[in-house]
Amino acid sequence: MKKYLIIIVLSVFIFNQKIARVEKPSPEQFLINQIHQTIAAKKAVKIDSFFTEKHKRNLFNGTVLFAEKGQLIYKNSFGYANFKDKSLLQDNTAFQLASVTKPLTACAILMLVESGKLKLEDDIRDFLPDFPYDGITVRLLLTHRSGLPDYMYFADKIWRSRGIRLTNQDMIDLMTLYKPYRYYRPDRRYNYSNTNYALLASLIEKVSGMSFADFLETHIFGPLGMRNTFVYEGEDRQLEMWNNIATGFDHPRRQAENSYLNGIVGDKGIYSTVEDLFRWDRAIRQGKLLSVFSLEEAFTPAHTDLRDYDNYGFGWRINLNDGDKIVFHSGWWKGFKTYFIRKVNQQKTIIILTNTANHHFLSIRRLCELL
Repeated sequence: MKKYLIIIVLSVFIFNQKIARVEKPSPEQFLINQIHQTIAAKKAVKIDSFFTEKHKRNLFNGTVLFAEKGQLIYKNSFGYANFKDKSLLQDNTAFQLASVTKPLTACAILMLVESGKLKLEDDIRDFLPDFPYDGITVRLLLTHRSGLPDYMYFADKIWRSRGIRLTNQDMIDLMTLYKPYRYYRPDRRYNYSNTNYALLASLIEKVSGMSFADFLETHIFGPLGMRNTFVYEGEDRQLEMWNNIATGFDHPRRQAENSYLNGIVGDKGIYSTVEDLFRWDRAIRQGKLLSVFSLEEAFTPAHTDLRDYDNYGFGWRINLNDGDKIVFHSGWWKGFKTYFIRKVNQQKTIIILTNTANHHFLSIRRLCELL
């Protein structure tokens, strides 16, 4: 175990050297750094023990990363990328992020707002003039207050060609033609709907003149060096282009199907790694993509009808109940289960990507206790 942890610590040090310039500290700062390193090492042991024990009991298969104050503390992979061919997971294995895609979609929207190309109070019919529902703004989509029905449910009833993938434009066309009954009037209450973030992806395309995938690659993935991150639009050939992809498995060890709904993106669809997500985490923390004002607004509870420990901002769930603001998102989709959790005041981040969707012990509360 001691040799094993030394290897982990060395790999963490090398990774930190690659993404941060190390300056020679003063004697006082050196002592402080030593204390922090000792605390960090104990934290790494705690996290490693937790996931190692779960893996030995066949309760966890995935990749984990923990960072504090922008410094990588722990990173490790457990188990298989594909249970059929027994290929092993690596730190740079890409997973379908499922709903952890939503914070990235929200980030892209806010970047367009900051560039003056979009306003939070814009009516989406300014960009989608045939859209049949009135009173819906960009802000209402971001905060899940549009009242729109979830496409995952109405598409099952009216999209008969299950062998043909449904795209974002197809979803909009179905809503325009069939006008599925909305759950609530706009801004009446919070109602989590994947339709909101699929529409935001379409708005990004309308406003930028680029595909959702190209916009993210040009403005986020490429500049940040997120080389193992891409938008998956449901075509198998996309996955064949990448060498290190995790395959999603449903319980018990049954490979998940490639659903016709995989053609819709924005609410899901991004494949990424813990390393690339950490690069994005550092970038938003350092103000490289968004201003402090935009980030603070994204992390502010938007709902008076929700409780402090279970609220929602712009692409982030929010918990204010423990005295330290926690912003997070989890995701589940076709064998993948994902977690991105940030303790804002303490500047702690934990990212967990799994390709088996039966890990009920990974509650947000339990994971926060690890930090």
